[in-house]
Amino acid sequence: MAKTPAWTRKAGKDPKGGLNAKGRASAKAQGMNLKPPAPNPKTKEDKGRRKSFCARSAGQMKMWPAAAKDPESRLRKARKAWNC
Repeated sequence: MAKTPAWTRKAGKDPKGGLNAKGRASAKAQGMNLKPPAPNPKTKEDKGRRKSFCARSAGQMKMWPAAAKDPESRLRKARKAWNC
């Protein structure tokens, strides 16, 4: 039986939230274009990515209040990694 891609398994997930380099590499192999978080953006593009991510994840906090309350949830960890 074939292994699933790393981005879907624990091996590709960063314990601090989001994906690690191995997870991003396996996602790229499947045609996805993922970049690492931009918590301190240096370019105008990265500033836009951060603003967009923070806005989207704020909506997720409203949709899943249980995850919003749990400091160990992947949503809260990813928001922290992006400085949201």
